[in-house]
Amino acid sequence: MILALHRRRFLIGAAATASMGACASPGTRTSTMYGLIGKFISTDGDRDRLAAILLKGLRDMPGCLSYIVANDPGDPHALWITEVWDSADSHKASLTLPSVQAAIQEGRPLIAGMQKVAETAPVGGHGLSAT
Repeated sequence: MILALHRRRFLIGAAATASMGACASPGTRTSTMYGLIGKFISTDGDRDRLAAILLKGLRDMPGCLSYIVANDPGDPHALWITEVWDSADSHKASLTLPSVQAAIQEGRPLIAGMQKVAETAPVGGHGLSAT
């Protein structure tokens, strides 16, 4: 039950985030960054469609510092999603955006499975300023 809840939360977050394209540029942060790494398995032949849904419209997501969708070269059905947010609260708030809710509805039928690989606390890196 708890695993299913975490999977649902990640699925909603990833789909929601993905539905918004490029994230907002980093600003001054006063809290610890929040990261998610997950894997989606698409229904047969739908990986490219799912990736497009996850990438379209990603603009001006408050607090989103990075959102990357990548094909798994070893699995024609798998996508890796890597997210970095200025805080866990920003990630949670993104799930209420109408565009995110629309992406969740559009993408859900194309997802055969998903796995939350890691929840992280990024400290910086190329494209991210340290907190």
